[in-house]
Amino acid sequence: MKPTIPELEILKLLWQQQPRTARELHEEIQELFDWSYSSTRKTLERMGEKDFVTMAFKGNKKIYCARLDKITTLATFAQDFAKRIFEIDGPLPVAMFTDSRLIDESEITELEKLLVDLDKNTPDEEQ
Repeated sequence: MKPTIPELEILKLLWQQQPRTARELHEEIQELFDWSYSSTRKTLERMGEKDFVTMAFKGNKKIYCARLDKITTLATFAQDFAKRIFEIDGPLPVAMFTDSRLIDESEITELEKLLVDLDKNTPDEEQ
């Protein structure tokens, strides 16, 4: 199961720094989605049910951590986007990720391997 766009935005924040509270996450994404704090909490609750995040308590506050691996998740999104939108067959060139603020140089090799593996494991779609 792939995260939705709002779920992906929350995961990206958690990959940058975790754990975080729902309030901390909401403050960073509220303008992006123009939604209420209760929408952020509900999204985090659904993400917990999908096993995308873990929830724990720190004092009286709930804190969240990402359970999905960053590189695997991003590789899956990138491959899906390339195939569905641009109809690219074969693994994506890793050079397109070198200026990413999400991926550092130490993760590029892992990403490249995952993209090749995903391409090998994706069945060809019938035209």
